[in-house]
Amino acid sequence: MSENGSAMHIEVIPVGPYAANSVLLWQAPDQAWVVDPGAEGGALLGTLRRNGLTPAAVVLTHAHFDHISAVNEVVAAHPVPVYLHEADASFAFSPLNAMPPYPATRRPATLDTGKRDGDTLSFGGLTARLIHTPGHTPGGWCLHFEAEGLLVAGDTLFAGSVGRTDFPGGSWDELEASLRRLTALPDETRVVCGHGPMTTLGAEKRSNPYLQ
Repeated sequence: MSENGSAMHIEVIPVGPYAANSVLLWQAPDQAWVVDPGAEGGALLGTLRRNGLTPAAVVLTHAHFDHISAVNEVVAAHPVPVYLHEADASFAFSPLNAMPPYPATRRPATLDTGKRDGDTLSFGGLTARLIHTPGHTPGGWCLHFEAEGLLVAGDTLFAGSVGRTDFPGGSWDELEASLRRLTALPDETRVVCGHGPMTTLGAEKRSNPYLQ
């Protein structure tokens, strides 16, 4: 699925057996953000080429294998920074973070774990504020593109549901606190979820049972 609003292009590509959403975002003519390259790296690179794009950065919303497994394939072709919250870094590249057909992921040479809650990233004319949203994983974060009215939520929030908290490092109490932070954003904020369709915060506040 692709969408174009406020001069920001959004390409959401479900990848792998769990249909995790890899996301390409761009505004400048040739610089793209790559969020959660979870599988099918060749397909992601092909989409970039077809659109005349070069990655400016890779951002991982959290550590789980279905969201990171193609990161080294992307970085091998384009050695750009890879941003991941420090609290997820040790598990992300552990042999425990694997399940067939997903192998364990090697730590990228360009990994940057120095960003913190409230920091911003700016590439290709787009700026996102990083919102630390633990609960699904200790180091989950969301990307808030305030000027474009967009939130890339990873597995923190889905249309009609939220991320699981029964995996190692999960915490329902932390997820509840994270969701309260997200609901403070404007209702019209569009949300790209880690799985499934896009939604808006207003729609989720009205109908998502976990936000009531």
